[in-house]
Amino acid sequence: MADVLTAVGVLVGLGAFLALILVVAERRLVHSGPVRLTINDADPVEVPGGEPLLSVLRERKIFVPSACGGRGSCGLCKVRVLEGGGSVLPTETPHLLPDEIEGRVRLACQVKVRDDTAIEIPAHLMEVEEYEVRVEAIEELTYDIRRVRLAFGPGVEFRFRAGQYVQIETPIYDGLGEPVYRAYSISSPPQDTGAVELIIRKVPRGICTTFVHELLLVGDRLRINGPYGDFYLRETPAEAVFIAGGSGLAPFESILADMAARGVRKKVTLFFGAVSRRDLYDLERLHAYGERLPGFSFVPALSHPDPGDDWQGETGLITDVVARHHGAMEGMEAYLCGSPGMIDACVRVLTDKGVAEDRIFYDKFA
Repeated sequence: MADVLTAVGVLVGLGAFLALILVVAERRLVHSGPVRLTINDADPVEVPGGEPLLSVLRERKIFVPSACGGRGSCGLCKVRVLEGGGSVLPTETPHLLPDEIEGRVRLACQVKVRDDTAIEIPAHLMEVEEYEVRVEAIEELTYDIRRVRLAFGPGVEFRFRAGQYVQIETPIYDGLGEPVYRAYSISSPPQDTGAVELIIRKVPRGICTTFVHELLLVGDRLRINGPYGDFYLRETPAEAVFIAGGSGLAPFESILADMAARGVRKKVTLFFGAVSRRDLYDLERLHAYGERLPGFSFVPALSHPDPGDDWQGETGLITDVVARHHGAMEGMEAYLCGSPGMIDACVRVLTDKGVAEDRIFYDKFA
């Protein structure tokens, strides 16, 4: 027994020693004093050393898109790091193409500003602004999906392109140590410049979605920034398919409303996939576009309808439903919004049917 206790003591002591070494190494590697950051050839500014570049930029009210809140899983916060930044990390490589790595593109959330650093940010991101908004309305669409309407202040006209998104700043609550950002597609049309509507599904243990579903009230004030994204309808005569899953319907609601407002004539089929009847919403609104948009059709589908649903519509995985509705699809466009798994499966089906990869546009949930 004494030998066992001695061995345990040695292991504990060794673990503590290794932890101390890591702490000392981290302190030496991470520059704790101010460093100089140069953005787009402007004059350098002093910023705290050792912080993630994404956080440093946000503190200076420069908003780079990040749908995952800086966890390195969405791959959206790309900037060029011309000087400093260290080596590309394993957490970045899945999101970077070889030519991007060669061109010094990095994920801002993964780059620590440890030394003097120079970066290049696309000009349009320098124009992104932060806004204070008021919660004007909350609508329960399903048991786990809400539509939230956020109104801007007097005189503010928020301009965006149908299909784009904004980031919500989730304030500190219930042990959350610091504000975090999450991205949500705008579901309202760009003609409505005084407010934005977001469709937000509650995710188990989701920081922002828990706040929105359990704590957010009409009249509350929030901060958002945007707009972001290049998920928008291309102005071509090509027939298009829209494929949405769950709250991925949001950008399509904006696009369809915009098409109706502008009188866009384009043959479009919207496929909306859900599990059971209780997961569907806005059906009347979407069916009504058949009267307003020549060439539009709407196909809701359930993968596992409940016995009590009395469902007479399409059933099966949304990929199977799309495959049944279309033969060869050469020359068509496709727009997808939903989970990574759904989008990857849809891309395989669409390319097998002849849709060119460069004509498939998607917005993946992080």
